[in-house]
Amino acid sequence: MNYDMIIQNCKVYNSFTKSFEYTDVAVKNGIFTHIEKNIMLDNTYVVDGKGKYMIPGLVDIHMHIESSMSIPSRFSDAVLAHGTTSVVADPHEIANVFGREGILSFLSQDTLLDIFYGIPSSVPSTNSNLETTGGAIGIEEVKELLMNNKIVCLGEVMNFYDVCYEPESLSAKIIGICKKLRPILPLEGHCPKIKGRELSNFISKGISADHTHQTKESVIEKITNGMFLEIQGKSMTQEVLETLIEHDFYEYFCFVTDDVMADHLRYGHLNTLVQKAIEMGMKPEMAIYCATFTPARRMHLEDRGTIAPGRIADFIMLDDIYKFHITDVYKNGKKVIKTKKETKKQFPEHFYQSIQCREAEKKDFKINLKGTSALCNIMEIEPHSTFTKHIQKWLPVTNGFLDLENYALLTVYERYGKNGNISHGIVGNTIKKKGAIATSWAHDHHNVMVIGNDVDDMVLAQKEIIKMQGGYVVVKEHKIIASAALEVGGIVSERTIEEIGEDIDNVRKAMQDLGYVHDNEIMSFSTLSLLVSPQLKISDKGMIDTTKQKIIKMVEEIR
Repeated sequence: MNYDMIIQNCKVYNSFTKSFEYTDVAVKNGIFTHIEKNIMLDNTYVVDGKGKYMIPGLVDIHMHIESSMSIPSRFSDAVLAHGTTSVVADPHEIANVFGREGILSFLSQDTLLDIFYGIPSSVPSTNSNLETTGGAIGIEEVKELLMNNKIVCLGEVMNFYDVCYEPESLSAKIIGICKKLRPILPLEGHCPKIKGRELSNFISKGISADHTHQTKESVIEKITNGMFLEIQGKSMTQEVLETLIEHDFYEYFCFVTDDVMADHLRYGHLNTLVQKAIEMGMKPEMAIYCATFTPARRMHLEDRGTIAPGRIADFIMLDDIYKFHITDVYKNGKKVIKTKKETKKQFPEHFYQSIQCREAEKKDFKINLKGTSALCNIMEIEPHSTFTKHIQKWLPVTNGFLDLENYALLTVYERYGKNGNISHGIVGNTIKKKGAIATSWAHDHHNVMVIGNDVDDMVLAQKEIIKMQGGYVVVKEHKIIASAALEVGGIVSERTIEEIGEDIDNVRKAMQDLGYVHDNEIMSFSTLSLLVSPQLKISDKGMIDTTKQKIIKMVEEIR
């Protein structure tokens, strides 16, 4: 038989025995055909493995392309170099900006990377009473998307309260229509800090996976209640990894990236989590299993995730299995070679003119109050997560205006031209020096957010976001010291990952220069608007108590 390629002289990973063995691998038409020793050559092209390790291409089943701040074609180029050959993307960020049109704009892009999609289940993440978005996904949009063969799951269901306690809610109806039209479609969940009866209630609705922050206790409870866990970087504590290893939970979890920003994506993707797991004590064979086989199986992608006859010939060559050092990546049986692509517009013209709010004025950032002091609700940033702590504190009122003391003012502008809303919040544990930060990359509603403690800097930052038509801006001493343009919908750019990454790296350093202390400064700020994350967040409608899903006043009492 004639083959396109035979790989010899390497240690080939077997997903079914979870071990390596010296053998040959034959590829024809982009498919693995035979895995056996001493395959006859017949003038076939031979790849000398030089004693390296050969493993399946990595499969990332929970991630958001928009978190890289790039478009699918640019994202494809970046992650293939790091060994990721298939992903399942939840496009709920572009959907919040442009609805169905945004999703289809992503699905239509041609990429070497195999990109499958989940249907965004929570657009908006809560409801129109709590936030204004540019688009929404309802029953008709879900029905249409279910007919697309790139759709392999229902994206993360975030509105826990509606799913469990409001049977007529949109979230509940979306789950129902998915069960009816595609009964075996995986339903992905988002349930941080949910446990006990509430957790089992959530699972009973058909939601069978969770990707949020885990602890030893949540790992055991969720897996023993039938949930599949998608372990992202922030959950990879020593305690969590040891729990997974000790209980032999390898069949019930996989590694996922969720959010990798452009500055970090320059240096790694899912491969960095596999490497970290190995460094933390997981056997390489098991870490590989949970980055290839279990994620593919979870999404019913039975044609990949393993080196076996009939599977797609996606594979990686490594010269050091413990350092997980990748030397070559093959997609569909062909070696991936990075090529330079021109930057050109790939979206409708209105995608580049999506920031439709008025320019800021000084008065926007002055809170006029009567009295001498005010009891304020404050969102206090936690330095190691995207959660916030809800605290209350009496702040002075000086000359008729609220004195924020060491806190920062957070202002949100509705940016879709729908209602012109402006809201305010107070934030603790944020910037300590005089300055301001503004962004349109504000999960998930993506309205324009400005945080600061200097009125002139806040005005400048907000105006620059409008001028750029989206992105990130940092201002200090009345000068723009860093910016990153995200010209497509205010959340992604058509530039290369390297170009975006350099700008984002500068933004991150500028935020640090203002005294913003966090494991991930950019994500921390951008999720102050995520209304499904504990405890207190903000939208254009006001400050939201996310545990009760209700708007609360910034100023509770005046005296």
